[in-house]
Amino acid sequence: MPVILAIESSCDDTSASVCVDGKVLSNVIANQSIHEAYGGVVPELASRVHQQNIVPAVQQAFAKAKVSKNDVDAVAFTRGPGLLGSLLVGVSFAKAFALAKNVPIIEVNHMQAHVLAHFIGDNKPSFPFLCLTVSGGHTQIVLVKDYFDMEVVGQTLDDAAGEALDKTSKILGLPYPGGPLIDRNARLGNREAYYFPEPQIPGFDFSFSGLKTSILYFIRDNVAQNPKFTEENINDICASVEYRIATILLNKLKKAALHYGVKDIALAGGVSANTGLRLGTKEMCEQMGWNCFIPEMQYCTDNAGMIAIAGYYKYLKGEFADQGVAPLARMPI
Repeated sequence: MPVILAIESSCDDTSASVCVDGKVLSNVIANQSIHEAYGGVVPELASRVHQQNIVPAVQQAFAKAKVSKNDVDAVAFTRGPGLLGSLLVGVSFAKAFALAKNVPIIEVNHMQAHVLAHFIGDNKPSFPFLCLTVSGGHTQIVLVKDYFDMEVVGQTLDDAAGEALDKTSKILGLPYPGGPLIDRNARLGNREAYYFPEPQIPGFDFSFSGLKTSILYFIRDNVAQNPKFTEENINDICASVEYRIATILLNKLKKAALHYGVKDIALAGGVSANTGLRLGTKEMCEQMGWNCFIPEMQYCTDNAGMIAIAGYYKYLKGEFADQGVAPLARMPI
């Protein structure tokens, strides 16, 4: 009955989790509000706040799980991808804790962990399945053959879907983080109010740079005619943008599912918390007779719960790292 402490610090959220025999008992996430003043994550500030948050987060994780630090059998941590300074805080803490307690460490690929978040609860997909992993930095369609046998069959050629949402929020003058605000406003708008083009990219790959440009010019031209255009139509604009991004993602996902003959469809990553994308995925699966899997909200954004479950399956395989392991800003799935 392995007890695993997990650490996640790839960007601006400091998270700690305790997993006992494959059951995630706690998932503590400490957010960083300091970046709001800058309209985005400042790497140096993120690293410093991680140092302040990591010990309290771990203490809370133990308390919520009702587990002692002396019971830990291994420490799992995010090795990459992510911001190097942020990763360094989590990796250093994991190595130091494991060294003090004389337990092994387990390196985890952040993107693999997003996929494996589907194995935290009781409703688990069956292999093979397709997972659409969407975040601020990644947009991928992953063919998942086993826990750590994953193949990226489609990905963005330029910008990620989450980045397109963030840039749209800036164009609209919304404060950081803009993704949740676009989601909130979209719920009040008409998704068919405005038309934005869908990129014609072959295969299962994505492109969002052209869409961002289209949105920028759309706002610029309409504001030139009516300075209050954005303010007066914010809900419809958000709904139309969100709908287009969701259809771009789901059209490719549907195409890939038909190609590979897969009927278990999963959604993961920070953007999987978006209401429009979640509903669209469920509707598509219902229409096609496919099984839909979407993690709980707390396991969609960056969190240590998904690192813990990934670490658990690696523990069972005996895949441990050594104390010389270093963080990686780029790390293929």
